[in-house]
Amino acid sequence: MAAATYNIEVDQGSDFNIEIEVKEDGSVKNLTGYSARAQARAAEEDSSVAFTFTCTIPTPTNGKVLMNLPAATSSSATAGQYVYDLEIFTSGDSAVSRLIKGTVTLDREITR
Repeated sequence: MAAATYNIEVDQGSDFNIEIEVKEDGSVKNLTGYSARAQARAAEEDSSVAFTFTCTIPTPTNGKVLMNLPAATSSSATAGQYVYDLEIFTSGDSAVSRLIKGTVTLDREITR
Protein backbone atom coordinates (compact mmCIF):
# COMPACT_ATOMS: atom_id res chain seq x y z
CA MET A 1 0.00 0.00 0.00
CA ALA A 2 1.24 3.49 -0.87
CA ALA A 3 1.92 6.01 1.87
CA ALA A 4 -0.86 8.48 2.60
CA THR A 5 -0.18 12.14 1.79
CA TYR A 6 -0.52 14.49 4.75
CA ASN A 7 0.75 18.07 4.46
CA ILE A 8 1.54 19.81 7.73
CA GLU A 9 2.20 23.35 8.93
CA VAL A 10 4.45 24.09 11.87
CA ASP A 11 4.90 27.44 13.56
CA GLN A 12 8.64 28.05 13.94
CA GLY A 13 9.53 28.08 17.64
CA SER A 14 6.52 25.95 18.61
CA ASP A 15 6.13 22.27 19.43
CA PHE A 16 4.40 20.12 16.82
CA ASN A 17 2.86 16.74 17.69
CA ILE A 18 0.84 14.24 15.71
CA GLU A 19 -0.36 10.74 16.54
CA ILE A 20 -0.75 8.22 13.70
CA GLU A 21 -2.73 5.00 14.18
CA VAL A 22 -1.42 2.19 11.99
CA LYS A 23 -3.95 -0.30 10.67
CA GLU A 24 -3.49 -3.40 8.57
CA ASP A 25 -6.48 -5.04 6.89
CA GLY A 26 -8.79 -2.83 8.97
CA SER A 27 -7.29 -3.84 12.33
CA VAL A 28 -4.82 -1.99 14.53
CA LYS A 29 -1.29 -3.21 13.74
CA ASN A 30 0.77 -4.53 16.64
CA LEU A 31 4.02 -2.53 16.38
CA THR A 32 6.03 -4.68 18.79
CA GLY A 33 9.59 -4.86 17.44
CA TYR A 34 9.17 -1.70 15.32
CA SER A 35 10.73 1.74 15.63
CA ALA A 36 9.79 4.91 13.75
CA ARG A 37 11.71 7.69 12.02
CA ALA A 38 10.89 10.86 10.09
CA GLN A 39 13.07 13.43 8.38
CA ALA A 40 12.51 16.62 6.42
CA ARG A 41 14.59 17.77 3.47
CA ALA A 42 14.45 20.82 1.20
CA ALA A 43 13.75 18.50 -1.76
CA GLU A 44 13.33 14.76 -2.21
CA GLU A 45 16.69 14.42 -3.98
CA ASP A 46 18.67 16.34 -1.31
CA SER A 47 21.20 14.28 0.59
CA SER A 48 21.25 16.60 3.60
CA VAL A 49 18.55 16.49 6.26
CA ALA A 50 16.99 19.85 7.16
CA PHE A 51 15.60 18.55 10.47
CA THR A 52 14.57 15.31 12.12
CA PHE A 53 11.32 14.60 13.93
CA THR A 54 11.37 12.67 17.22
CA CYS A 55 9.32 9.50 16.71
CA THR A 56 8.19 7.03 19.37
CA ILE A 57 5.92 4.03 19.72
CA PRO A 58 5.01 4.20 23.43
CA THR A 59 2.57 1.26 23.52
CA PRO A 60 3.28 -0.98 20.50
CA THR A 61 0.09 -3.03 20.89
CA ASN A 62 -2.17 -0.02 20.30
CA GLY A 63 -0.62 0.66 16.88
CA LYS A 64 0.08 4.34 17.49
CA VAL A 65 3.15 6.26 16.39
CA LEU A 66 3.91 9.68 17.89
CA MET A 67 5.77 12.17 15.69
CA ASN A 68 7.10 15.31 17.38
CA LEU A 69 9.07 18.35 16.34
CA PRO A 70 10.26 20.11 19.50
CA ALA A 71 10.23 23.90 19.70
CA ALA A 72 14.04 23.97 19.92
CA THR A 73 14.30 22.12 16.61
CA SER A 74 11.67 24.21 14.81
CA SER A 75 13.36 27.40 16.10
CA SER A 76 16.75 26.45 14.67
CA ALA A 77 15.39 25.37 11.26
CA THR A 78 15.04 27.89 8.44
CA ALA A 79 11.44 28.88 7.67
CA GLY A 80 10.15 27.55 4.35
CA GLN A 81 8.72 24.47 2.71
CA TYR A 82 10.18 20.98 2.99
CA VAL A 83 9.25 17.41 2.10
CA TYR A 84 9.06 14.68 4.75
CA ASP A 85 8.03 11.12 5.35
CA LEU A 86 7.38 8.89 8.35
CA GLU A 87 8.49 5.25 8.35
CA ILE A 88 8.23 2.31 10.70
CA PHE A 89 11.01 -0.26 10.60
CA THR A 90 12.37 -3.34 12.32
CA SER A 91 15.92 -4.06 13.45
CA GLY A 92 18.37 -3.98 10.59
CA ASP A 93 15.67 -2.48 8.36
CA SER A 94 14.47 -5.99 7.56
CA ALA A 95 10.93 -4.57 7.24
CA VAL A 96 10.34 -0.91 6.37
CA SER A 97 6.96 0.72 5.69
CA ARG A 98 6.39 4.35 4.80
CA LEU A 99 3.20 5.50 6.54
CA ILE A 100 2.78 9.13 5.49
CA LYS A 101 4.55 11.68 3.31
CA GLY A 102 3.98 15.25 2.28
CA THR A 103 5.15 18.78 2.74
CA VAL A 104 6.08 20.60 5.92
CA THR A 105 5.59 24.34 5.82
CA LEU A 106 7.60 25.95 8.59
CA ASP A 107 5.99 29.37 9.19
CA ARG A 108 8.41 32.09 10.26
CA GLU A 109 8.34 32.96 13.95
CA ILE A 110 7.67 36.62 14.65
CA THR A 111 8.14 36.79 18.44
CA ARG A 112 11.67 35.66 19.28
